[in-house]
Amino acid sequence: MSTTLLVYLHGFRSSPRSSKAMMTGEGIKSISNSENPIEWYCPQLLASPKESMAMVEDYIKRSGADQMVVVGSSLGGFYANYLAEKYGCKAIVLNPAVRAARELAPHVGMMTAYDSDEPFDFRPEYIDELRALQVEKISNPSRYFLIAAKGDELLDWQEMVGFYPGAKHLVLEGSDHGIAEYADHLPQVLKFIST
Repeated sequence: MSTTLLVYLHGFRSSPRSSKAMMTGEGIKSISNSENPIEWYCPQLLASPKESMAMVEDYIKRSGADQMVVVGSSLGGFYANYLAEKYGCKAIVLNPAVRAARELAPHVGMMTAYDSDEPFDFRPEYIDELRALQVEKISNPSRYFLIAAKGDELLDWQEMVGFYPGAKHLVLEGSDHGIAEYADHLPQVLKFIST
């Protein structure tokens, strides 16, 4: 019997309480069973990219699962690229920030999280930490599933599509950065995880 570790990584200023994270977690519960147990891990990421990845990788080491799948949204999608390349696992990326250092450079300074008024300091050195985690080219497109929304108001869907040549793509007409109708696409996400 093999156990799968499912790592869900939320976006910048988001949390494990985001609607996509919660829906994915519920979906994972519905497909995890005694023949195919899936361990759910959805941590609150830290402001520091380096510390975030150290925390996640420490959990991966301790997990003892036989295989891993990473799901990442926005900045979490950037992190998912890094983990998928390092561990040779599958990744589902939801409107990923494929060039996070460039995207987040204008956001250095004091920030608040979306679902709380908790302030955090997004420091200049974090941009260098993002550069250190940058994947330039994915090595095995068959391991990746991209969901990109043409209506994403923050990131360029065409850049996303260009970053994952040969991968499974679901390009949504309209929609938005948060993928408001994510529930409609969750069955495809779960299928990719379990096949």
